[in-house]
Amino acid sequence: GFWKMMMLQSRVGATPLRAARANPKAVPTPAIGLPRRISPSILGLHVSSAAPTIERSKLTCQAAQGEEVRTGELVGEDAASFDVEKQSVKSWSLFFVLLTTVLGALYVVWIQPGVGLADDYLTLLESFTNNNPEATMLLILFVFAIFHSGAAALRPKGEELIGARAYRVFFALGSLPLALVAIVYFINHRYDGTLLWDVKSVPGVHELVWILNFISFYFLYPSTFNILEVAAVDKPKLHMWETGIMRITRHPQMVGQAIWCAAHTLWVGSSVMVAASVGLMAHHLFGCWHGDQRLSNKYGEAFEVVKARTSTLPFKAILEGRQVLPPDYYKEFLRVPYAAVTAFTLGAYLFHPIMQGASFYLGW
Repeated sequence: GFWKMMMLQSRVGATPLRAARANPKAVPTPAIGLPRRISPSILGLHVSSAAPTIERSKLTCQAAQGEEVRTGELVGEDAASFDVEKQSVKSWSLFFVLLTTVLGALYVVWIQPGVGLADDYLTLLESFTNNNPEATMLLILFVFAIFHSGAAALRPKGEELIGARAYRVFFALGSLPLALVAIVYFINHRYDGTLLWDVKSVPGVHELVWILNFISFYFLYPSTFNILEVAAVDKPKLHMWETGIMRITRHPQMVGQAIWCAAHTLWVGSSVMVAASVGLMAHHLFGCWHGDQRLSNKYGEAFEVVKARTSTLPFKAILEGRQVLPPDYYKEFLRVPYAAVTAFTLGAYLFHPIMQGASFYLGW
């Protein structure tokens, strides 16, 4: 996921578990081993419909007074929601200054042909794979996954040592160069290896691939809802989202990546494309487990409540009655960031020739 914009705040309530129909005053939890009453030690949360910021030490809910979590109460945060009027011109100006500075430095130090370190980095990886494109693609993704997930796991300790903003800068400065090599190498080598199938001339395939890719970005987007936190302009937080696309799946980035991989694998049909999809999905499936562990460590019983209301597989919790969509569920998507996602997705499709030309120029 990449580009986020400002979002409109709306009131959204969470939904009950199936057994709440019989006892609407309490969250039923026998399946997850929670007490019928959530203990005051849950860190409690006074849930209003105004998307609370919930940290383990600052959860404020009626459960803090030993009351039950009732129907319509939001334990997690209202995804993709903040007040446009509270946005600061200064903050957004700083964001674009930082973005420009980082991209400029990234070009000089990492990208610039003949000067940047990316050429040496890729040459080193290819020396381990004997220039085999499938193995190189997998190794590139493996190195990225080790740093990305490893740094995420060390985040609590890292933030204690150097602070949340400084650790986010470290995380971004490590992740961006590695991700860029993966993207450029994939673009340049996606048709290498063995051609396994070619269905480009089959009627309807192009349209199907286009639609799947378009849908995939609505799932990929929630990986980082607040772009100002991504750039460390706002203090980064580990959020526990509960509304919007999270009602469909608790791990939308994994689902979006699966849709993207399926569409591109169908269209490209090469062994390198298959290798890229295997590597990406292995990392994202691990991320499902890892993400749940990190949220559980931070939010404790509150996360177990959210987990019981949601599912990893899309629509599973809805079909099982654990997640009941509100009548006005569509309003959770009628927000500025989803319009931005639409514009970005269309733009990315139109700019494919430019992206390919830039990748060919770098020659990675």
